[in-house]
Parts: sequence; C-alpha cells; structure tokens
Amino acid sequence: MEAFKLMKELKANFEQEMKYLPKESGLSLIESTTEQGKGISAKCRDAKVEDLWSLTSFFGYSTQTFVLAVNLLDRFLALMKVQPKHLACISIGCLHIAAKVVEAECDVASTHELIRIGQCKFTVSDLSRMEKIISEKLNFQFKAVTALTFLHLYHAIALSHTSHRKEILNLDKLEAQLKACLCRILFSKAKPSVLALSLLTQEIEALQSSDLLEIAQRIQRHLRISEPELQRWRGLVGQCLMQYSSPECSKPDHRKLVWIVSRRTAQNLHSSYYSVPDLPTIPEASWDESESEEWTEELSSGEESLSSSLGSDAEGPYFPVHFRKLAHKQPSA
Repeated sequence: MEAFKLMKELKANFEQEMKYLPKESGLSLIESTTEQGKGISAKCRDAKVEDLWSLTSFFGYSTQTFVLAVNLLDRFLALMKVQPKHLACISIGCLHIAAKVVEAECDVASTHELIRIGQCKFTVSDLSRMEKIISEKLNFQFKAVTALTFLHLYHAIALSHTSHRKEILNLDKLEAQLKACLCRILFSKAKPSVLALSLLTQEIEALQSSDLLEIAQRIQRHLRISEPELQRWRGLVGQCLMQYSSPECSKPDHRKLVWIVSRRTAQNLHSSYYSVPDLPTIPEASWDESESEEWTEELSSGEESLSSSLGSDAEGPYFPVHFRKLAHKQPSA
C-alpha cells in the first residue's frame, strides 16, 4: 500500500516538474556568454552557486533549501537580463527566500547576517527590494518540484520494498552528489526526474545491487524515461563526480566564513559554525543608506567568492571511491 502511494506521488510530481524548469533558451544564453561579456557567464553563475552551498552549510540550512535556492536563481537568470554586479544580491535573495519557505522561522538567518557572512557590499534595503523583484518575476511560485523531490521519492520507494536497504543506499551521499551537480549550470537543463534517477543508478552500479537496479528500472518504466536520455545524463553525472573527486578540485575550507565574524555576531551563531577571531569588531553599517538608493546602478561586483569553502558534505567520503580512483588515473592537461 505504501509503495502504491509513493508511486502515485511520484507520478504527480513528474507531471508538474516541467513547470519549474528554467527556460532552456535563457540557460543557453548564459552558457554562450564570455567572462568578458556584459551578461552573466556560466562560470560566474557556477561560482555563485558554490557560494550558496557554503552559506547553506554555515547557517545549518537543509539540502532542500540549497536546491530550492538554486532553482529560483536559475529560473530568474534564465528569464531576466542581469548584469554581473547584481548577481551577488540576486543569489543571496534567492537563498533567503528559499530559507523562509523551507526552514523553521526561528532558524532563518536575518538579511543582515546573510550580507555580512556572505561578504557582500549591498545593504539590507537593497536585498529586500531584490527579493521583491525575484518574487514578482517568478509569480511567487516558490515550492518547486526539484531533483531532490525525486531523489527522496526514489529512496523511499527503494526502502518500501525492504527496510534493510537504508544503510546500503545512503541518502546523504546522494544529496551531496546532487549538490555537486547543481554547481554546474549544465544540470539545470536536465529534467529533475532524470537527473535524480541518473544519480540513483550511478550509485546502484557502484553498489552492484541487482535488487536495487530492478527497482530503478521499474521507476524508469513507470515514468517512461527513455534509455538514451537516461544514459546521456548518467554519463554527464559520472564526468561531473569524477572531476569533483579529483585532487585539483578545491576542497572545503571554512576559514573565509569565519574571519569577518565580530564577537557580538559570534555569540548568536551556533558553536559548531564559528570560532571568535582576534580581530577588531567590523562596523555594523559600513555603507551610508543613501549610497544605495539606486541599487541597479550602485551595487558592487567586488564580492569575494566563497567557493573554496564548500559545505562539509562536500568532503570526499560522499563521493564513490571508484570515481576518485578514475580521477587519479586521468592524464594531466
């Protein structure tokens, strides 16, 4: 009975997923934009998503918050023509909206904290106006169907057939791998159901479980996902995880998220996320409010990237050993 309900829920989400996909033409335009161009390039977008991963980990937000924030960001960027200097404000705005949708109210960081910890150079009023713009352009459609939606459903379906698979099919690992994929704009073009199934089947192959493979194939038939489509995205997922597992890939480092924290701010943060630095307190308001009345002209693009300090779930153990071995065998460029 439980399996039947899950399959019904799976089908319902499958029918809704296209509604929350970013416009492919807009994503293609971003991919074709050079770093010297006036618009947002893929590299610029990817770096900001990595920053969101860092902030998600720092504030203790769930994977659902991160995935929703990326979905909102990509939908907005694919819809609007955006200048690079505004991207930091847009990305932080998407994260704050996602946190308010997903997290308990008491766990949502204030806009002031987000700006300070994110090392941003805009004001609280700038961020509030940006959130309003994002909300209006996306028609207030925040509770999106994402790849994480399907990943959780696939995992639940597998467990409904036999509970002992809980330890074998590690959901935390699958979520971490999904985060790594979402740091590449390419995967925003994938249907969420297909991306999630690609991750699932990749992990099942590593586990060499014929029972789990049969369940995955049943899901594939139920959703009528074609084999060529699944194999294409499986290949791309495999390449992404192999690259991420390589020694050249930057590994988590929270130091950039710590040094700017004043003593007063540190007292309000969870003990596992900070250490009080021996630095003078940074002023609460470093900008005059009047300087940002016309935020569309005055916001700075000089924020430092946090992408070298990804969340703690970006550590190697969440990525299959066989990917790391393959990465080490790759010839150097």
